[in-house]
Amino acid sequence: MAASIAASALPGALGQLVSVCSRSILASSGPGAASLRSACGRFNSQSTSYPQGYVPKTSLSSPPWQEVVLPDPIEETRHHAEVVRKVNELIATGQYGRLFAVVHFVSHQWKVTSEDLILIENELDIKCGERIRLEKVLLVGADNFTLLGKPLLGKDLVRVEATVIEKTESWPKINMKFRKRKNFRKKKIIAWTLSVLLGSSNQSLAALRTESGLDELPAFKAPRRFWKEF
Repeated sequence: MAASIAASALPGALGQLVSVCSRSILASSGPGAASLRSACGRFNSQSTSYPQGYVPKTSLSSPPWQEVVLPDPIEETRHHAEVVRKVNELIATGQYGRLFAVVHFVSHQWKVTSEDLILIENELDIKCGERIRLEKVLLVGADNFTLLGKPLLGKDLVRVEATVIEKTESWPKINMKFRKRKNFRKKKIIAWTLSVLLGSSNQSLAALRTESGLDELPAFKAPRRFWKEF
């Protein structure tokens, strides 16, 4: 009990002793005391000279990489209008070369251009010879410019069409299970329905606008498979 009381009283006694010694040193005379008092004064003046909210320069307060400077909004708007004007001139005169597009169809993205064949592992409820429009266009590219959707381009801006030219089945895939000396043999022949689309050459572009609408993605039908057991 006495030891615990002594241990608790020890820090207070040491603090009082240090404060008394410091006062006696500062109050004493001589060149050493004068230099010590001047050093303490300079330290106090330096510690209080920083403005309020001062943050020291460290790797966190000032990272080593360059600071990102955002462009001027007025200059950016002017540059955007100039780019749109040039692209509209190319579209109006038809000097954009051969177009290609990235479309979203049956849960996949396809890069298509005119006279391209698209093989789809899905049964489309469309007759052969019918023409369809691929409405979900993510990107359209030309010789001198590229149009990117956010995420899709507007329906009134670009038109991509394709023709269903063939509906067939894939090459059969044989799945064979056999257990020796068990008189067990099972055979399955799997075939997928395939649809072949031909990219139309009637791809067209309209004049650019400042904004375009977004479309909702519909649900797609899963591919149908034929199972044959023998």
